[in-house]
Amino acid sequence: MSFKLSSRNSIIQSLLSFKTLVFVVCFLHLPVCHAQTGSWHAYMAYHDVQQIVKGGNNLYVRASNDLYKYNLQDHSIVTFDKIRQLSDTNIGTIAWNPTVKKLLIIYDNYNIDLLATNDEAFNIGSYYLKTMTQDKKVNNIYIYEQYAYLCTGFGIIKLNMQRQEISESYILNKNVSQVGIKDGILYANADGSYISGKLSDNLIDPGNWTAATTLPDGIFNQSTADWDEHIELVRTLQPGGPRYNRFGAMRFENGLLYTVGGGYSCVADMNNPGTVQVMDKNGDWSFLGEEVSAQTGHSFVDNDDIDIDPTDATHFFVSGKTGLYEFRDGAFVREYNIDNSPLESTLGNSHYNAKNYTLVEGITFDPSGNLWCACSGSRSATLLCLQKNGEWKTWFPNELFNGVKGLKGMQKLLCDNRGYIWFINYHWEVPSIYCFNPVTETFVNKYVNTLINQDGTSYSDAIPHNIQEDMEHNIWMCTNKGLFMVDEDQIESGVNNEVIQVKVPREDGTDYADYLLGSAIVTVMTIDDAGRKWIGTQGSGVYLISEDNMQEVHHFTTDNSPILSNTIESLAINHETGEVFIGTDVGLCSYMSDATAAVDKMTKDNIYAFPNPVPSGYNGLITIRGLSFNADVKILTVSGRLVAQGRSKGGTYTWDGRDSQGRHVASGVYMIATATSDGKSGVVAKVAVVK
Repeated sequence: MSFKLSSRNSIIQSLLSFKTLVFVVCFLHLPVCHAQTGSWHAYMAYHDVQQIVKGGNNLYVRASNDLYKYNLQDHSIVTFDKIRQLSDTNIGTIAWNPTVKKLLIIYDNYNIDLLATNDEAFNIGSYYLKTMTQDKKVNNIYIYEQYAYLCTGFGIIKLNMQRQEISESYILNKNVSQVGIKDGILYANADGSYISGKLSDNLIDPGNWTAATTLPDGIFNQSTADWDEHIELVRTLQPGGPRYNRFGAMRFENGLLYTVGGGYSCVADMNNPGTVQVMDKNGDWSFLGEEVSAQTGHSFVDNDDIDIDPTDATHFFVSGKTGLYEFRDGAFVREYNIDNSPLESTLGNSHYNAKNYTLVEGITFDPSGNLWCACSGSRSATLLCLQKNGEWKTWFPNELFNGVKGLKGMQKLLCDNRGYIWFINYHWEVPSIYCFNPVTETFVNKYVNTLINQDGTSYSDAIPHNIQEDMEHNIWMCTNKGLFMVDEDQIESGVNNEVIQVKVPREDGTDYADYLLGSAIVTVMTIDDAGRKWIGTQGSGVYLISEDNMQEVHHFTTDNSPILSNTIESLAINHETGEVFIGTDVGLCSYMSDATAAVDKMTKDNIYAFPNPVPSGYNGLITIRGLSFNADVKILTVSGRLVAQGRSKGGTYTWDGRDSQGRHVASGVYMIATATSDGKSGVVAKVAVVK
C-alpha cells in the first residue's frame, strides 16, 4: 500500500523555509509489491536432477547442485538457497536421517548443513574450516541411528545429527569409499581392502581396526529405491529458476534480464551451454536458442556477450566462441558465420573445426541500431559492423594485427556517448584497450602493453577485463591491477597509455592517499542512477563506490553479506527498481539498492513511499521513489518540524525512520517534502508510521 500526493509547485517556495507550508493530500493505493531496500535474492537453477531422497512426506531433490523440496501430500514446492536458508552453494550430496528427521547436506567445499522439517538449517562448519593435509573429499554417507558416517579420503567422520556436531574422526590414512554396520561392527572399504571395528571399541585408535576376511551379505549395498520410485514424478516438477548457474554476461533492458553463460577465454573453453536465459518482471524464465546447434550443425556453446537493439526491443544478438547469432520475437533467426559473413575462424576457414572457433567475443549496438563486433584471430577483418540495412563494413587495421592474424582476445565492446567504439584485448601477448572513431575510421586513442598513471607508475602487466563509461563520460578500465580511468578531456588528446588512478585520502589525519581499490582484480563495473560505481572483483566480492569516487558505500563479501561468491563475472541493474543483479561463478543473486532512474518532472502520478503505512516492528528503510535527480527531500511532522533530510540517489530517497538524533520516530503521519535540486518545483507526499 502506498500514498501519493498532488504536485503543487506553489506549495514549496524553498526547502529552507516551511513556515507557511500547506499540504493538499490525495491518497492512492498502488497494487505493486516492492522488495525492501537492502534485501537480497537468489536466482538458482533446479533443472538437472542429480539425487532424490525421501524424508517423511517430502521428496528432497538435489538438482543443478541446488536443493528443493516437494510435498507428496499438498504438492507444494519449496526451494532452498544460501540467501534464505542454507549456509553455502554447490551441494555435493544429501542424505535423510529418519531417526532425527533431518536432511544432511554436504557441499563441494565440505561445509555441512542439517536441514530440519521446518526448513531451518543448522551449520556445522568445523570440517570445512579444518586445515589438514589429508584428502577431505566425502565419498559416501551411511546413516545409522542418529549418526551419519562420512567416508572420506583419509578415513571416517562420525557425525551426531541429533546433537548437531562431529563426535569422532577415525584417521586411517586410507581412502574410504564405503561403510556399513551389522551386529555392532562397522565395516569399511578402505583403499579397496575391507577392514572392520567394533562400535564398542575406541575406533579413533587405528589399532582397533582389523582386516575383514568375510563381509555380511549386502553390507555395502546402496539403495536406489527413492530414485527409482520417484524420478518420473520429479521430472514433471517445475521448481522455477534459470536452467544453468552460469552468467558470464548480462544486460537489463525493457523490463527483461538477458543473460548468457560465458565460458570461453583464450586459455580455456568450458563448453557452457549457449542457451540464452531471460527473466521477466515476474521472475519467470524463458530459454532461447536450445535448437540452434541442431539447425547450424555445429556447437552452440560459450557465449560471451549479448546486446539488445535500441531501435527494436524484440531484436537482439548473442556471440561467443562459435560465432554470432540473431534473435527476434523470442526465436532464433540466423547465424552469421564463415559461410555468409566476413567473420573468420581463428583456425582458418578451411579447418575442419572452423565454425566451432569463430571467435566473436564482444558485441555492442550503437544508437542507430548498427551492431559492432570484434572477431579475434581473423586474417582479414578484426573489427566489423553489421549495419541496420543488413550490409557489413569491415576493418583490419595494423593495430589489431599480431603479424600472423588478428589479436587473440578482443571483447567487451562499448559504444560511448560520443559514438566511439571501445574494446579490449585481454590476451597476454598484447594486453590493450582501443577507442575507434567510426566517422574517421581511425583510433582516437589506444592503450597498448602498458598503462601509466598520473604519478608515472607503469603497469606493463595490467590485463584488461572490462570497460565502462560513467555519467560524466569518463572511461573506466577494469584490470587485474585495479581500476584506471580516462578523463573525458583526455580521450581526445591522443596521449597513449596515460591513465588516472583515483586517489582516496586516508582518514588518519595525514596527507596520504591510497589508490581506489588498490591492486584488486577488477572484472566488471556498472553505473547506477546516482552515478555510483558497482564494481565486481575476482576474489573480493562487490564494491559500491560513491559518485565522486571518494567513499566506499558498500563492500559485499561472503564474510559480511549473503552474496553467493566473492568471484564476480557480470553485473546488471534494473533502473526502475534499483535491483542490482550479480552474476557469480556459482550462480545469480541480487541486491535491492537505494538508487533508481530519476524522473524528468516530479508529479502526483509518479512519487510514492513504501512501505506505507510502516507497520509496527518494521526496522528496514522507508523508500520514496519517483524523484528527480539529486532532489532535495525533507521529512516533517504535520506541524512542520524537521525530522530528517537529504538528497535523492537517482530517483530514490531512503529514510531509516529516525530523527536527526538517531531516535525512532513516534507513531503518526509524516510529510515528505521534495523539490528539484534548483528548488524550483516539488511534490509533497506523506507516510504513516505505526508503532
